[in-house]
Amino acid sequence: MLFTILRSLLSGFQTHRTLLLEDLALRHQLQVHNRGGKLPQLKNRDRLLWVLLSRSWRNRREHLLIVRPDTVIRWHRAGFRSYWHWKSKHRRKGRPRLTLEERALIRRLARENPLWGAPHIHAELLKLGIEIGEATVSK
Repeated sequence: MLFTILRSLLSGFQTHRTLLLEDLALRHQLQVHNRGGKLPQLKNRDRLLWVLLSRSWRNRREHLLIVRPDTVIRWHRAGFRSYWHWKSKHRRKGRPRLTLEERALIRRLARENPLWGAPHIHAELLKLGIEIGEATVSK
């Protein structure tokens, strides 16, 4: 009781932003508690809120009641890891594959023109609009 009164008196000296963040955190925890069940069932949007609060609010640990602060840090790191995993997974690796027609054309040009080297065949392919690297042609 005394702690609550003292805390109410000290809240008058806090900034408006700090009070808004504290109100948001406490309301969110109450909402999670009212969902029911013995343990709070946190959803991804709940985790995201606490990650964002942990970045913008220094005194969040005093008001965090439903999860431990270390858990919020773990969520943040897991989100960072999954983002970079997703970002690196969706790219093609290496140079693009040649089609069978392109391979046959390169071999035919080399067979029909035995004095041409890879640079000359590469130039002829570029004239035809086929963009292939010279190293690929030489292989």
